[in-house]
Amino acid sequence: MFRNKQFVGELIAEFIAVFIIILVGDSVAAMYSLYDPSPYRNAYWGVCIVWGLGVTIAIYVTGAVSGTHANPAVTLALALFRGFSWRKVLPYVGVQVLGGMAGAAIVYVLYAPVIDHFNLAHHLDRLHDGGAAGVFFTHPGDFVTPLHALVDEIILTALLLFGIFAVTCEYNTQAPQANSGALIIGLLVAAIGGCAGYLEAWAINPARDFGPRLFCYFAGWGPSALPAPGHYWWVPIAGPLVGGVIGAGAYEGLVRPYMPRLRDRAASSEVGPLAEAPTTETGFSGQA
Repeated sequence: MFRNKQFVGELIAEFIAVFIIILVGDSVAAMYSLYDPSPYRNAYWGVCIVWGLGVTIAIYVTGAVSGTHANPAVTLALALFRGFSWRKVLPYVGVQVLGGMAGAAIVYVLYAPVIDHFNLAHHLDRLHDGGAAGVFFTHPGDFVTPLHALVDEIILTALLLFGIFAVTCEYNTQAPQANSGALIIGLLVAAIGGCAGYLEAWAINPARDFGPRLFCYFAGWGPSALPAPGHYWWVPIAGPLVGGVIGAGAYEGLVRPYMPRLRDRAASSEVGPLAEAPTTETGFSGQA
């Protein structure tokens, strides 16, 4: 019974984590997109920092309960490489998407009159023009095709998971302690946005994109959200899932085996340097 109750708590935590990220992140996207002059137009780094802080806050709130995956790409990578239970993968992903929908719904409540004014002023409508859709979900930037965006998302999510696995590695003596790891992961998200966010708004998280996109489908954006122009909807899902596996696998194969404590442990037991030691790492925030 306790196990079932704990699992429910983990699912609630994952829902809350993505809810926080989308509430904070989509709100700053609204500030960036809907106002003229925008307070962020000439200070784009501020948008990236706020998204990163949303991730940091989510980790501090929920990390002790679920580890704050807050991203299906993270959940998949942890199942593949760090022993996260496969039976939990689909429930985690499901509540992450629901958290994204709920976060987008609250952002809509906050900004609905501003969205309507923006669309009216620019002669846009939700259904045909996707007016103000960029507040909620991602799309290719200038000169970027959906296929190129797929490649971008694979690369950027690989970088994200490579960094997360480094920060949460129990053998990494240079990693921050658990209480500061959340801030470093938030800064990693901000750095990815700062260096590549204009390509396709750096989804790097299927729940971050699909949850708000699904909400918008029912909130009047219809085909502008799903399937989206050029049938783009699947790109921010497939790209991060593939990239996450690549990035996590690269860390596990190229860096982790040579960490000092793991190497010393392998040497003391007279086994090869690639021997794996048991790990309790289960989450986005590295809370063991």
